[in-house]
Amino acid sequence: MAGCVFALALSLGGCGKKTVSKSELRIVTGEIVSASQKIAGRKAAIEIRPELISAKTGIPAQAGADNIYVSLPDAREGATLKSALAEIARRHELTMSEADSSGVARYDFSFRGERTHSIHVVSPLGSRYGRAVAAVPKPPNGAGPRLAIIIDDIGYDRAAADSVLALGFPLTVSVLPHLPLSSDVAEEAYRRGDQVMLHLPMQSEGESAKTEDVELRVGMRAGEVNSILAGMLDTVPHVVGVNNHQGSLATSDPTLMAELMPELRERGLFFIDSRTEAKTVAYGAAKRAGVRAGSRNVFLDDTASRESIIAQLQLAAKDAQRDGSTIAIGHPRPATIAALAEEVPRLEAGGIQLVFASDLVR
Repeated sequence: MAGCVFALALSLGGCGKKTVSKSELRIVTGEIVSASQKIAGRKAAIEIRPELISAKTGIPAQAGADNIYVSLPDAREGATLKSALAEIARRHELTMSEADSSGVARYDFSFRGERTHSIHVVSPLGSRYGRAVAAVPKPPNGAGPRLAIIIDDIGYDRAAADSVLALGFPLTVSVLPHLPLSSDVAEEAYRRGDQVMLHLPMQSEGESAKTEDVELRVGMRAGEVNSILAGMLDTVPHVVGVNNHQGSLATSDPTLMAELMPELRERGLFFIDSRTEAKTVAYGAAKRAGVRAGSRNVFLDDTASRESIIAQLQLAAKDAQRDGSTIAIGHPRPATIAALAEEVPRLEAGGIQLVFASDLVR
């Protein structure tokens, strides 16, 4: 009798069914969404992204698991939601497993070993750690040392992006274009109040260097640069500035940079030189073209350990204290997110003002 619970609850199928149909998936998804809305109210942001299972040529792709992203305004609601999800799983004879990474809880539902749903629950860092990060005293705008942290390479992984966006202090999120998640992550970052940049792919040195499907390459002229840039911006909404992704060859080419910068100026975008090449001419080209610009001072996670990244954050803070401001760049890696969560509130408490990249360009 118990083996029929899933089928009876959905009024579909029989005890011997081995898979879950698309309609059955959606019924459970509806219950998950309803439970989330009931617990968190209108302040919850909920997004559903169905997966498609790749099929052989000529055969339509089949429905896979539903990915459900729930942003909670208060981390204390997470335990209540977890209990509600467990009840939904129990009622439908689904197995629920749990994982947590950098404050993003993930609950997977499975039916007879087949994953049916992944629920990603994100809450603000300040409420997760039992403190109001925004309440840390900060000097008024323009006073005291200022630090802008750019997290780039965003767009490959939604869970990693959610971990970044859950951090409770100002971040500049640089999103790669033409990826399945590019638009969604940019929209979410904008909605949560972070600043969005385009992480603009550019050609690197060496024949063996990794290339992107679409990137700025040496030899391109203004029309082609304009077309490529426009296409990238179409996939990343709310962009206010640009920094280069790779680009050790491109940023050291005066002609290509001279073609790019007027296109940024016409769109009112600033430029941050990631400085992936010591011979870069990008910053100078931007200034000559009348584009507001800045340069990366510190890479946070060339060495991907929490201790090393904390040391780099402390170095960035010293630079900001010495020079008045500095720009640091990191990536959405677990160690980086953990280091930011631990160290940035301490830096703020010590008088460092976290700002957006746009605040430091000139």
